[in-house]
Amino acid sequence: MAKVVKLGAKKESVKEDSNDKELVYCSFCHRPNTQVLKMVQGPGVNICSECAMIAVQYLILNDRMPSAEAQQILDAFWGKAKR
Repeated sequence: MAKVVKLGAKKESVKEDSNDKELVYCSFCHRPNTQVLKMVQGPGVNICSECAMIAVQYLILNDRMPSAEAQQILDAFWGKAKR
């Protein structure tokens, strides 16, 4: 499974890069894709999985209470969704 996921200009364009040997750096922490779990590439910006999680946690804590829709997504992500 590729460590670098490229997001294109169109929403439906998501491509896993098969060439993980190319160094891709996070635009936030500047770590290369070889030092993180995953890297998402967007148009002119990259974010590693660790920085993405920090950003999500900050947004949740800043708002104090996520919306019901956001909470459903978080529950599904953490495996707490009712089945």
